Amino acid sequence: MQRIIGGKGAPARKASPLAAAPTPTAPPAVRHVYVGEDGAGQRLDNYLVKTLKGVPKTHVYRIIRSGEVRVNRGRAGADTRLALGDELRLPPVRVAQRADTAPAPPREFPIVYEDEHLLVLDKPAGVAVHGGSGVSFGVIEQLRRARPEAKLLELVHRLDKETSGLLLIAKKRSALTALQDQFRSRATGKSYAALVIGAWPASKKVIDVALHKFLTDQGERRVRTVAPDDEDGRRSITLVRLVRQYEGYALLDVTIKTGRTHQIRVHLASEGHAIVGDDKYGDFALNRELARGQAGLRLERMFLHARRLAFDHPASAERLELEAPLPAECVRLLACLSSPH
Repeated sequence: MQRIIGGKGAPARKASPLAAAPTPTAPPAVRHVYVGEDGAGQRLDNYLVKTLKGVPKTHVYRIIRSGEVRVNRGRAGADTRLALGDELRLPPVRVAQRADTAPAPPREFPIVYEDEHLLVLDKPAGVAVHGGSGVSFGVIEQLRRARPEAKLLELVHRLDKETSGLLLIAKKRSALTALQDQFRSRATGKSYAALVIGAWPASKKVIDVALHKFLTDQGERRVRTVAPDDEDGRRSITLVRLVRQYEGYALLDVTIKTGRTHQIRVHLASEGHAIVGDDKYGDFALNRELARGQAGLRLERMFLHARRLAFDHPASAERLELEAPLPAECVRLLACLSSPH
C-alpha cells in the first residue's frame, strides 16, 4: 500500500468578472441524443447537467422524476448508468445562455498525487467542485482551463463547497468507471476531520440513521433524518471516533460507509452536535460569533476536512492511501481551544 501525505500546491488566480445577464435562446423542441464514449458509464443526472448547459439542476431533476426524460424509450432514474449508444429523449427546455460569458479562470490546486490515470488534489473550502446552482464554475472547470492539453478530466466523486480536502479526478475514461465502481461498492476508505459543538460521548461510535434528500421552496438541496422504514429514506452509516475533547467542542474522526448528500453534517447534527461553521444544519449564532472573531476564536468556514482517501489504483490495483493535513485556519482554531476542566 502506498501512503502519501499532501503538501502545498500552486497559488490561486483571481477570477474574471462575469459578463452580461442571460438572454433566452430560440423556442425549445424535443431532442433525441445518443450517448457517445464520453457519456458511457455516467449517471443520467450528471450527463444531463453537462448536456443541458444553462438549465438549473433543480429543473433537470424535475424532468427526470416526472418521466419526461426517456432512455431507450423507457423511464429512468437519476442514478441510471448510461451505456454507449443509448438513446435519450429530452423534453423541450429553454436554455438561458450568457452573452459573452467569460470562461472559468484557469487555476491549479494543491496536488497530493498524480499520474497518467488520475490526480488527487487538496480542495480549499469555499470552492465548488463544479458549476451549477448559481455557481458559474468550480474546480473541474478551472482545472480544465489550466490544462487545455488534457484529453479528459472528470470528477470521480464530490465534496460540498464548504468542505475542504481530498478530491479524486480521473484522467482516463477507464479510470473513471473503475474508480466509480469502487465508490459504489464501498471499496474506498474516506475519513474526515470534524469539529463539533459540545461534549461527544466516546461510546457513540456508529450512527445508522436513514436520510431523505429534498428541495426547499427556494429550490435548495437539504437532507433530513427519517425512520428506517420511511419509503423516501436511504440507509446511511457513519463511524465516529473521538480524537480530542475541548471545552465546549470535540474533534472527531469520521468515516462514512455510505456516501449520501450532507451525510456527515446531518448525522452529527441529529445527535445534537452540529459541525462548527455549518451554515445549513449548524448553530447560526455561534457561526456568526466565530466569523467575527469573538472570544478570541475565529473561523469563517465549516470545520469539515476530507483528510484521508484510500482506493485501489485503477491500473495497477495497488492500494493507495492519501492524506491531506488540516488547513491552517483549522489548526489555528484548535490551538486556541482549551481542554475541559
